[in-house]
Amino acid sequence: MFSLRHYGAFFVGALILFMLPDFGFAHGMSEEEKQSIIEGGNMSYLWLGATHMLSGYDHLAFVFGIIFFLTSFRDIAKYVTAFTLGHSVTLIFATFNAIQINYYLIDAVIALSVCYIAFANLDGFRKYLNVNPPNMLVMIVSLGLIHGFGLSTRLQQLPLSEDDLLANIISFNIGVELGQISALAVMLIGIAAWRKRESFSLFSVIANYTLILWGLYLFMMQMHGYEHTVNADELGGTQVSVANAPEKPAAVSGEEETIRLTLPARGEMEYKLYLEKGGSLGFNWETNGAELYYDFHGEPAGDKTGSFQSYRTNSGSTDQGEIAAPFSGTHGWYWKNSQSSEVEITLNVRGDYQRLDQGKKPQMKADAEEPATAKKHDSLF
Repeated sequence: MFSLRHYGAFFVGALILFMLPDFGFAHGMSEEEKQSIIEGGNMSYLWLGATHMLSGYDHLAFVFGIIFFLTSFRDIAKYVTAFTLGHSVTLIFATFNAIQINYYLIDAVIALSVCYIAFANLDGFRKYLNVNPPNMLVMIVSLGLIHGFGLSTRLQQLPLSEDDLLANIISFNIGVELGQISALAVMLIGIAAWRKRESFSLFSVIANYTLILWGLYLFMMQMHGYEHTVNADELGGTQVSVANAPEKPAAVSGEEETIRLTLPARGEMEYKLYLEKGGSLGFNWETNGAELYYDFHGEPAGDKTGSFQSYRTNSGSTDQGEIAAPFSGTHGWYWKNSQSSEVEITLNVRGDYQRLDQGKKPQMKADAEEPATAKKHDSLF
């Protein structure tokens, strides 16, 4: 089944994979990126779509696999259009209806799609499975639908406005297509130039084995990330890592206070309390059933740089824990609602805190600076 040539190509592909730079697998955007995109309007969403496609190595690898053996403009247009229609449908539909899939899981499936297209290019169904391959056009549309979910998860990391939602989605999608066309042009020029050489046959085998190995590598990396997000609650309390988790107090005293919050559809919100260094805070919160992205963090008093210490970042409908404040400043939550309806949050707190939503200035020690006023999210205070 495997010839010496194929074993050699497999070895070279593995060597190329080993030598590739360590591409980042981190998901998400910094708060600075989010703010600049929001302030930039639809042109920023267009730019985000283009840069995401050009830096989306899994998407580009899939497109590269699609056009690898295509020589006529008609075939290239047909298959690329099929992929474009597929990912555009789910990008628009999923974002408009706030449908979210765990980004690690969807990227793991996208990684397998890269393996699939390369395996098909090697005629693996006939050679190794002794079956006829599925209709390629149907498969590209189907896999394009999956890629669209991946693009949508990226877009939904932003606080999308209900008023400009459709315009934002369309701008992002146009940017994706512009990025895809730019990358496609470079790929076609490179392949066309190499296709005339005698070494193209060997190159094609090496390239597609490399795609398979790379797809498997991406798949394992994404599944590793998925495992850690699914089991994140096993860490317990508010701890993310030993390095940046605040010390847990022996006990939190004081009566429990209940605070009810309403998070608008596709909105975001911060709620903060002021604690002196060493002050204790016990809390638990839950929604009316909807899952939210949340970041429990603290910001040092007087800091003007926008820095903060994150204690726990996750997605869910409830959380609880206890902390001893590692510094004087504001401590609390950032919530992001990707649902198309508002979400009710019931927050219970107790401890040595001062509320900042009752119009009272925090009573700080003489040597403590006033809390920073700059906020990166819509806040209740």
